[in-house]
Formats: sequence, C-alpha cells, structure tokens
Amino acid sequence: MELTNKTILITGGTGSFGKKFVSKILNYDVKKVIVFSRDELKQFEMAQEYNDPRLRFFIGDVRDKDRLYRAFDGVDIVVHAAAMKQVPACEYNPFEAVKTNIHGAQNIIEAAIDRGVKRVIALSTDKAAAPINLYGATKLASDKLFVAGNSYVGDKETRFAVVRYGNVVGSRGSVVPLFKKMRHTGVLPITDKRMTRFWITLDQGVQFVINSLQRMRGGEIFVPKIPSMRVIDLAKAIAPECRIEYVGIRPGEKLHEVMITEDDARRTIEYDNYYVIQPEFPWWRKEYTNGGRPLPDGFSYSSDKNDWWLSVEELKALLEDKEVQAVK
Repeated sequence: MELTNKTILITGGTGSFGKKFVSKILNYDVKKVIVFSRDELKQFEMAQEYNDPRLRFFIGDVRDKDRLYRAFDGVDIVVHAAAMKQVPACEYNPFEAVKTNIHGAQNIIEAAIDRGVKRVIALSTDKAAAPINLYGATKLASDKLFVAGNSYVGDKETRFAVVRYGNVVGSRGSVVPLFKKMRHTGVLPITDKRMTRFWITLDQGVQFVINSLQRMRGGEIFVPKIPSMRVIDLAKAIAPECRIEYVGIRPGEKLHEVMITEDDARRTIEYDNYYVIQPEFPWWRKEYTNGGRPLPDGFSYSSDKNDWWLSVEELKALLEDKEVQAVK
C-alpha cells in the first residue's frame, strides 16, 4: 500500500518498537502519525524529542473499544504493537494477558472495520508458533483473529495481516541487558548450553513491518529470514572473561525458537528475504504466490536448524552498534 498522504496510527507507540517506527515512518510523506498508548509521560517525552507537526498523541488502551473507535476516526493504517509480552508476567497474570493480547486484538479488528481503516498489520512473536507459555498462546490466538478478520470485512476495504519475528537485540526483557548487568560479578547464568535464538535488530524489525505493510493483500503472516545465535556465544561476546553457570531452563522457555512449524510450512511460500504463511480461507487469492516457492516436505523454520548463524565476532560488532545500544 502506498504510504503517501496517509494517516497512520500505532498502538503501543511509546514502546521501543513504536518509537523506532515513528522515527522511520516520519521520513515518508505521510499525512499524520498517531501514537496510541497508556503512558502520558512517555508521550510527552516523545513529543519533545520529535517536535514534528504531523505527530499526534492519543491516550488509550486497546482493551477499551470505545476509545479505539474514537482514535481510529480518519485513520488509513493501523500498526498494532501494544501487548503484554513479558513471559513471567503473563504466567502470573493470565487474565490480564488475555484481556490485552486477545480481547484487545478483537477490539482493534472490530473498530478498524467499522471505522473504515484500510490496512491493519499486527506484530506477533516467534513464541506464537507451537507455544508453550501463555504469552505465546495469547499471541497465537491474536494471529488467528487478525487473519480471520479478513472474513468479517464484507464489502469494506479493510485488510489485516501479521508480522512474526524473533528476539530484538537489546530490547527490554532480553538477555543482553542482564548479561551486561552481571558482567562485574564474573559469572553469567545460562539456562542451557544448547539454547539458540533468532536475532533481529530493532531497525530491521521496523523496516520489515513497513515493507510488509506495503506488500500485504490481507491474510498473510510475514516471517523475515534472520540469523540465529547460540546464547553461549552471546555470553562470550559480552563477557569472555566470565565463568558460565548453567541454571536450567525456566518455566515456559524453549531450547530453540520456531517461527514456522512443519504444519504451517505446508501452506508457506518462500521469497528471497522472507516467508509468507498463507491463510486457509476460500477468499485467499492464490495468484499471490507468483514469484514465491513452496517449501519442501518436512521443513520447519527454527533457530537450531537455521542456515544463517552469527559468530561471536559478529555478535560483538552488533552489540557495539550505537542504535542497538540505544534500544530501551
């Protein structure tokens, strides 16, 4: 979809993704960018930082459908980044996670259709594929709601799609700040020496969302091709002098992350830099597959089976990047 002269709203707009998205999308010839979030202090700080007349701020919660109806008035595009995403918090507050991640998704779908929003793209997570924790389960439900939302539009122009990617380097809750904080102790805790993760920078994640927004037709789950890393290599990159202490896998944690399961792969097509998981609905336009390649039987996209790995040296270089260090 063309972004010129469009009004774009981002939920969770004061988070790390939202702030980076705003900084990049203002480089396009957009009409207006609306930051929708609950934190008035962060909104005030963003307004001071960007000082752009196209930027607007809207206090609200995705749990509040009436507020979304008001916020979506005149909006062309919605990027849905608001979520409860800390795994332990979701485990101990399951009803709250359901209200935000599932009910909030339904509210956005209904408000977008009724308000005539043209495009909605929702952020997902690798934890939504074959989930073993509540956060992943709520995001899987959210993904399915957004894909199925295309069945509810009737003769409206609203279309929904999803972007799914892995851990963001240095973001809040990631292992990077923990390792840096504990470096002075001489010991770094690692759950299991076999553990692997997908890795993406915040800038790469935001650009992939913008690209997916422009290429979406409605119903897709977009998955970028990104590198894997071994957590033990990350520890060596951050603090090679430290002793490693293996502490065991935490509840709700996987040894390896998956972004496309073997079952999903049967309806996934591959492009040079990304995959598209196609929906299983009769309205899906099969001609979209032009230029894409079907995946072989038995394929799954998991962090341990990836053919693209970050070395210790590459991880060091990545962690020294100023943009990565600035992620909050």
